Amino acid sequence: MFDTVLVANRGEIAVRVIRTLRAMGIRSVAVYSAADAGARHVREADVAVPIGPAPAAQSYLSIERVLDAAVRTGAQAVHPGYGFLSENVEFARACEKAGIVFIGPPVAAIEAMGDKIRAKQTVVAAGVPVVPGRTEPGMSDDEVAAAAVEVGFPVLLKPSAGGGGKGMRVVRAEAELGDAIAGARREARGSFGDDTLLVERYVGSARHVEVQVLGDAHGTVVHLGERECSLQRRHQKVIEEAPSPLLDAATRAAMGTAAVEAARAVGYTGAGTVEFIVDAERPSDFFFLEMNTRLQVEHPVTEMVTGLDLVELQVRVAAGGRLPLTQDDVVLDGHAVEARLYAEDPARGFLPQTGTVLGLREPAGPGVRLDSSLAVGSVVGTDYDPMLAKVVAWGPDRDTARARLVGALGHTAVLGVPTNTAFLRALLTDPDVVAGRLDTGLIERRGETLTAAEPVPPAVYAAAALALQLEAEPAGPVVDRWDVPDGWRLGEPAWTVRRLQAAGGEQVTVRVRGRASAAEVQVGSTDPVPAEVTASGSELAVTLDGVTCRYAVVHSGGQVWLAADGRVVALREHERLHSTVEGAAGDGAVTAPMPGTVTLVQTAVGDRVEAGAPLLVVEAMKMEHVLTAPLAGTVTELGVTAGQQVRLDERVAVVTPPATSPEQET
Repeated sequence: MFDTVLVANRGEIAVRVIRTLRAMGIRSVAVYSAADAGARHVREADVAVPIGPAPAAQSYLSIERVLDAAVRTGAQAVHPGYGFLSENVEFARACEKAGIVFIGPPVAAIEAMGDKIRAKQTVVAAGVPVVPGRTEPGMSDDEVAAAAVEVGFPVLLKPSAGGGGKGMRVVRAEAELGDAIAGARREARGSFGDDTLLVERYVGSARHVEVQVLGDAHGTVVHLGERECSLQRRHQKVIEEAPSPLLDAATRAAMGTAAVEAARAVGYTGAGTVEFIVDAERPSDFFFLEMNTRLQVEHPVTEMVTGLDLVELQVRVAAGGRLPLTQDDVVLDGHAVEARLYAEDPARGFLPQTGTVLGLREPAGPGVRLDSSLAVGSVVGTDYDPMLAKVVAWGPDRDTARARLVGALGHTAVLGVPTNTAFLRALLTDPDVVAGRLDTGLIERRGETLTAAEPVPPAVYAAAALALQLEAEPAGPVVDRWDVPDGWRLGEPAWTVRRLQAAGGEQVTVRVRGRASAAEVQVGSTDPVPAEVTASGSELAVTLDGVTCRYAVVHSGGQVWLAADGRVVALREHERLHSTVEGAAGDGAVTAPMPGTVTLVQTAVGDRVEAGAPLLVVEAMKMEHVLTAPLAGTVTELGVTAGQQVRLDERVAVVTPPATSPEQET
């Protein structure tokens, strides 16, 4: 067995791998970029080595720097996690050359399965069914377009390298092909360094089911059942569960056998996942999509229903050990569901969000597991994927597991960085999700039903004003009565007035009279009600008109962050609000919806454009966002160039409508 293993990753997966290494008695080595110097995985490892600046290409994707860290710390093996170098054949080959064990499959298996074109050819030879399409390597744009027409619309453009939904485009008409091919190649090249595309038939009522496989170097290959990953957005998984509520025993066995044969076809060792697309109406019809030659993000649900530690098994197999089980030993117990917590704003088109974690509420309880990299003080930037954590729940049946996960998310809160927690809870309580009627288009069909921002309840405004009142009060005994900001005066106390505003909401006036421990509160024009606040650290128990609710509260930068009942609200004090241009769409101003990098400028000053025409592309956290003209007119201002960094809400362009003629004015 190894005594030192380097973890070539960051975030929650690095923390998770380090946890198992510690349990095995193995010394762990973390690597980190300049942006991650204070990150949790750095603090939890036995040894930590800096490997470069924030951009992944100069740090986590640098084979030379990662291997140099391994050599310097005496690591005998490298665990790549997922993403970054986990499926990079050159990295695996470089490890082998340096005499360091790559905790993953052999180079030949990565080569065969890492390229989706070769992977399809390999599994077809093994008798595994595949989705109809064109998979010839090196197709030009014209050849990709011709293949799409030949396969028939809608089609799916997929990068041959990599995964995670990066670079995928659904094309529903021939007129969309040009922009879709260019965008898919650009995103694939940026994410994987390879813009090769393949074309597949798009299965609209599809369910995404994958099978976990394990192999050792002694000829044993088994599967650990399947995971349902149909709840996706932009081809990226959001909720995963094991086992699938769709499959019967016969289909489960057939799919497991196909996955094992696919793994055997390339001499696979270690942990891997064979992904299938399944017809929702005919579950016995399943097609091979790809094989991920690494640990999956959603591996915890398999661990929770099998009782196995997949990272430990990876390490033992990489060290030359035999798998301690056969197929007959694999028994699925109960059900597990996982939700991915992202730094994003669902109400604003799931735009990535940034910030500093000011406060944290983490779930616990029977059957609940949290895989997270978060800690108070963590900085969430734009350099890496926006996934922050995974909340997982197990139960003896699916209904119990799902209900436990909804409850766990209700006790999950990140203050300081907007997340998708409320969206996840809404999705998990959707009637079709409750019933197990899942498919890859469900989230898109639901639209604003799941993502619309809920109005902030008056009680939350009241709690925020009381928290500010409590913060302003002296902590010790009152020496001078005039120092207490409770509106006291000779006669009747006066009201302390605050104007608060939620993101995109109206200003709400809140009046507080008295000390926070015994006050009256009036929200807007409602009647005043008695209020009482009891503090315990950053937690406040707020009683309004006899009803008590517990809040996690943080006040920073003119904003009050409050968390209660699975929802986080940020309220800004009106006095500190920055002036903004009202009706940006009406006056033609185009602003950056998130901090990021301009990757493409598609217009120039003086160009005439129609409303909705693409102007430029901004990339943040590995995802591209096309900024379009808000109205028809002429581009009169363009303040950015390709490669330039932009800030949140920075004005990047202006489209001026045609001047009104004198005849129209009269």
